[in-house]
Amino acid sequence: MKRAKKPTFIVELPLAVTLGDERILLARFEAARRLYNAVLGEGLRRQKLMRESKRWQAAKELRDKDERSKEFKQLCSDYSFTSASLSSFGTNCKNAARWDTLLGAHDTQKISERAFNALEQYGYGKRGRPRFKGKNRPIHSVESKSNVSGIRWQKDCRVIKWNGLVIPAMIAPNYHWQHEALMQPTKYCRIVWRNMRGKRRWYVQLMQEGMSPREEDYHVAFGKVVGLDVGPSTVAVVSQDTADLVSFCPTVEQPWKKMRRLQRKMDRSRRATNPDCFNPDGTWKKGARQKVFSSRYKSIRSELSEVERVLASERKRSHGEMSNAILSHGNIIQSERLSYRAFQKRYGRSVKRRAPAMFMNLLKRKAESAGGEFRELDTQKLKLSQYDHLTGSYEKKPLSCRWHSLGDGSGIVQRDVYSAFLARCVLNDQHHPATITTLWTAQEPVLRRAGWLKTKSASGIPAGIPTVHPSEWIVRRRRLAVGHGPDDVAAMREPGNPNGFAFRTPRL
Repeated sequence: MKRAKKPTFIVELPLAVTLGDERILLARFEAARRLYNAVLGEGLRRQKLMRESKRWQAAKELRDKDERSKEFKQLCSDYSFTSASLSSFGTNCKNAARWDTLLGAHDTQKISERAFNALEQYGYGKRGRPRFKGKNRPIHSVESKSNVSGIRWQKDCRVIKWNGLVIPAMIAPNYHWQHEALMQPTKYCRIVWRNMRGKRRWYVQLMQEGMSPREEDYHVAFGKVVGLDVGPSTVAVVSQDTADLVSFCPTVEQPWKKMRRLQRKMDRSRRATNPDCFNPDGTWKKGARQKVFSSRYKSIRSELSEVERVLASERKRSHGEMSNAILSHGNIIQSERLSYRAFQKRYGRSVKRRAPAMFMNLLKRKAESAGGEFRELDTQKLKLSQYDHLTGSYEKKPLSCRWHSLGDGSGIVQRDVYSAFLARCVLNDQHHPATITTLWTAQEPVLRRAGWLKTKSASGIPAGIPTVHPSEWIVRRRRLAVGHGPDDVAAMREPGNPNGFAFRTPRL
């Protein structure tokens, strides 16, 4: 019987690693890299033989799903393409190499399972063919199976023990959340290293059992519904007492020119040190591999990686701040099911900077962790951007049309905010006109005071774009307005960049 999964959260702590400890850690990570490559190579060989067999071809033609699944499972067992068999192969490799002082039994099994998971995803067609780990693409993490053997966390001493190696962790003295999180039982540990500002930093990630403690100033509105309308760079948020259109990651400014200069430097260095990889006309030879990495090239690559690391860190912080703000208005989130890959194809630069899919995944996890729910609505069935609840009709509008004229002529509402309101009113993936009319009566004053619902003028164009300044009154609590940088996609979704906006409740 499959064990039930218990809730788990991660506590990451920096490690105080000396030069001697780092040499030992690097030797063990190098052994983990070689072991991963050995298991991956054996797994690819077994997978190839299995796919070339006649039984595999016959199993592909089966129409009955249960019978086909049973046959595939039997094939994996007959060709020893299972997690247990590859783990046994990895253990034999470790014993043959006499790495008992470097890797433990549980560490070896987790490394083998990691290779098998990559092969399994490749077999299902969810990921590409897994690649071997080279010295320029090393393993960045090693984990154990439990906190009993292998990498262990000693709560009383606050140290990490791994095959005789003892490394103390650095604990923040006055961090209440960290103190509460460390009181929970530890399931297993993972050691991670990252390059930060040109130096290698070591961390331990503790997989703690239970739910993550809440911050002291973290507030969640339980049982309330929030509707979202997500775009490539903005998200419209509508709750019972809030309506706003905000930008993703307003504090993230992508240094495109600086990154382009660094990439050109790397390209010049690569061409100078690897002339055999290029054709006479300057194009890259098909199948060629870069073999020489000069010190200058590594230095520029490290600088470019640092730029991306800083942007990723700030993006993650901004996403967390916005998700907490949304959950303060409701922990039941309703939004359309979107194709974020289509966003990448059409608005590549903006999506790279804003990462809307990353934000939605974070919001989903936080909503479920807070006892709420994340509901994805049927986009094709509901057609939120085309629906008018007053007439019950659908009208397809061009993307440039950012304001929707209400069917009874009472006014013009911002298109994204109105879609977020309709998403909030959806029940069982259906529009219920009676429910929408009831909620619209209470929501209409909020939209008008916020400036997203305006009286229709004689020309049919709203008098102006609502702008919110940091000095605006907020009824429930004050929130700092965040700046809105220039962005082509945001300008297309909402003409006229506002000076700033934030989640706000209009002044009553």
